[in-house]
Amino acid sequence: MALWRRSSSWLTSCSRSPAGIAVGGNEAKVSPEVAPDDAAPGSQEEADEERWSRLLPELLTDIVRRVDQGAERWPPRRDVVACASVCRRWRDAAVSVVRPPLECGRITFPSSLKQPGPRDAPMHCFIRRNKQNSTFYLYLSLTQALTDKGKFLLAARRFRNGVHTEYIISYDSDDLYPGSNSGVGKLRSDFLGTKFIMYDNQQPYGGAKTLKSRSSRRFASKQISPHVSGDNLEIGLVSYKFNFLKSRGPRRMQCSIQCPVVGQGSGTASDPLKKEKPQSASSSLSLRNKAPRWHEHLQCWCLNFHGRVTVASVKNFQLVALAGASDPWGVGDEETVILQFGKIEDDAFTMDFRHPLSAFQAFAICLTSFGTKLACE
Repeated sequence: MALWRRSSSWLTSCSRSPAGIAVGGNEAKVSPEVAPDDAAPGSQEEADEERWSRLLPELLTDIVRRVDQGAERWPPRRDVVACASVCRRWRDAAVSVVRPPLECGRITFPSSLKQPGPRDAPMHCFIRRNKQNSTFYLYLSLTQALTDKGKFLLAARRFRNGVHTEYIISYDSDDLYPGSNSGVGKLRSDFLGTKFIMYDNQQPYGGAKTLKSRSSRRFASKQISPHVSGDNLEIGLVSYKFNFLKSRGPRRMQCSIQCPVVGQGSGTASDPLKKEKPQSASSSLSLRNKAPRWHEHLQCWCLNFHGRVTVASVKNFQLVALAGASDPWGVGDEETVILQFGKIEDDAFTMDFRHPLSAFQAFAICLTSFGTKLACE
């Protein structure tokens, strides 16, 4: 016998039985028996959430801090994400306790993918390519090996849009289509594949240029959050120099990327319920590829990748900041490698980046290296 749930309409209004007899007012009412467990399925969950949220702020902060300190790498680090999923107060506490990649050198939440990388040492990642469906997958390295199981971070898919080539970048490896709810940005090239514009579908800081075009509206028709703007924001430009004379040498590339200068997150461990504020100050970071040297004995162009690249390829590059330019990040010495990308297998590539680039920006720059560029080679 099916069990029914009580409804407020039984107390406030009249209804009719199947036989058409009015039931209401002061008349006797007969209703099916209600099982205690099924009476209010959401009430138990609300009670559990309320019980967890009643913890003292000091105790809650201490719990999250202990979990954070005991999980330095993935997969144990998913315990920190689990704490942030308990309820709103736990999430606020986790956000205030967990330090951004710039300070701790770790990626924890999806928001970390758009925050600057570590300053002292590069963050090691790798990219796997699937030629059959033109998809690319970014993983965080879990060991010192060039490739391992990895922690999935981002995915991208390449497709043609008229005379242009576009890359959709997403949090979800199975949702790589324009207008997806998990999309985080895109990359668009010109006809020759020598200039790429990088777009972000949400504004991480001030200074980003808004693009209002037909394709941008189509791409941003569905948003990650209802509070996200419906416009794509231009946050970077990558260009490859022409080589019509076919002179010897690798590709030459330059990048101009909008990067945050000072993080303005104000949440602290002593105040776990104080939410972080978005970064607002930004400036344009100018990068160029580090010039390789010609090796007479090997008869090839060489760069020191410190063992992180094992296969010669025209796609390999190292990016350094231009000297003499505005450098609020302290990296404009033309020696510090900001982004390194290189081939290790037929469809596997390493990607090492550091401050002030984020994982999202580094991944987008590396995507520009894929594909044939006849005008540059």
